[in-house]
Amino acid sequence: MPSRFCVAIVILMVVMIALSYLPIHGEGEIYDTVVRLHVLANSDSAEDQALKLEVRDAILAVTAPLVEGCESQSDAVAALEGGMAEIEAAARDVIAAAGREDEVTVLIGREKYPTRTYESCAFPAGEYVSLRVCIGEAAGQNWWCVLFPPLCLSAASDGEADENAFISVGLSKDQYGIITETGKTKYKVRFKLLELIRGR
Repeated sequence: MPSRFCVAIVILMVVMIALSYLPIHGEGEIYDTVVRLHVLANSDSAEDQALKLEVRDAILAVTAPLVEGCESQSDAVAALEGGMAEIEAAARDVIAAAGREDEVTVLIGREKYPTRTYESCAFPAGEYVSLRVCIGEAAGQNWWCVLFPPLCLSAASDGEADENAFISVGLSKDQYGIITETGKTKYKVRFKLLELIRGR
């Protein structure tokens, strides 16, 4: 009998701990608010990795003004789709200037991402709308960032600027808190629950 009582107590404690980590209502909206950027290098060679970063910089120079003023994910996607020719041309120009003949493919669609931690925030694994740029064989290390809200260029920005960017496009302060718990264990639990709920 004592052993059954101990088991019951342990189960109760586990349930209570789990309940304390239940997702805040609306966490799933994180997936439907942002647009990610995914640049894939031709290979892991130093030359290909350097080219990847040059292509990234050229694409960001084009996409930043495209998404400026957008108020939702759908607005950003529409703006990016309208600028696809310009985005692809920017990537091709960089490749040609480097004396390379790598093919480049630029697509917008839903793509699965692992849990990813950036300088000031982290995002749960799952399926996000993504601008995907494939250089050559696209077999090298990736480069990710958040294209909308425009955080790809925010390495030097402060946390308040990032918060304002997310809240302006629809995330609540609580939802923003979820993705900025980068220094805490709690966000990992929330992310796992969110991924399980969404079946990813």
